[in-house]
Amino acid sequence: MGVITQQITKDYAVYNADCLEVIPKLKDNFIHISVYSPPFADLYNYSSDDADMSNCSSYGQFLEHYDFLVRQIYRVTMPGRITAVHCMDVKKTGEKSVYLDFPGDIIRLHQKYGFTYQSRFCIWKEPFRVALRTRALGLTHRQLVKDSTICTNAGPDYLLIFRKPGENKLPVSHPVGLGDYCGERDMPEELLKYKNGWEDPRTNKLSQWIWRQYASSHWDDIRIGHVLPYKEARDADEEKHVCPLQLDVIERALVLFSNPGDIVFTPFGGVGSEIYNALKLGRRAIGVELKPSYYRQLLKNIELAGLPEQITMFDEDETENELDITA
Repeated sequence: MGVITQQITKDYAVYNADCLEVIPKLKDNFIHISVYSPPFADLYNYSSDDADMSNCSSYGQFLEHYDFLVRQIYRVTMPGRITAVHCMDVKKTGEKSVYLDFPGDIIRLHQKYGFTYQSRFCIWKEPFRVALRTRALGLTHRQLVKDSTICTNAGPDYLLIFRKPGENKLPVSHPVGLGDYCGERDMPEELLKYKNGWEDPRTNKLSQWIWRQYASSHWDDIRIGHVLPYKEARDADEEKHVCPLQLDVIERALVLFSNPGDIVFTPFGGVGSEIYNALKLGRRAIGVELKPSYYRQLLKNIELAGLPEQITMFDEDETENELDITA
């Protein structure tokens, strides 16, 4: 599979490899949910590897490269199940205030292969913080004073939800509702009595409060700094400061669209945020990461999930304890 190294246990399988070398070997209709953030076209460069999608020579070439992955994700996803893609609008190379409809292109690409576009969650960003991080001229107050026709906004992130047509034979159910909230708001104290042992979802006011936060199309309560350790994984060849996907976003996707024991797939593992969250929530995980420094950090972050001692693929006597993923 062109894998540099890998580690497989009964709970997860992770690969230091190009995702397009690994995913063709996965079984058909095998994955319960995919959650990932693709390289944002030509916005960031993560490594100098030719297989890295962020190194495509143009936006069009990136979409051609990404096309192969979406087709494979459709194949491996179970009927009736979900793939969740984190993205944002990206600026056109060399232009001050011209943006590309990256979310729209992602939607059209998934529809091309049969996915149903189900919903979009908008993730709010604080304008001043974005201005400091990106140094975007269109977000500066001095540009407002000088000529506001090229002013822009602190563009949000999006979580796009796609569903593979067909019957979902394993419904994702919440028999007593939701009891744990991931976000920056304080849960109302008068509702905490519903947290433990409340069995009637019709009268569970805490679950109803949590659901209102999650069902909103505008997530303005994501903890931006709630991420896994990642700074040690950055290399000198990275062009810009890159932050992992917030754990709140991943947890909400997994809670809403998967069951305990389900298999979570991420083709761009990064420092392991999706894998970590999957394991913490009692799911299993398959992850692929191309960049060696990220992969090493991914392994460290998996340890934070508090799993039993790992069984590597090289322990031949322990193969019965490995996650069976290949066709």
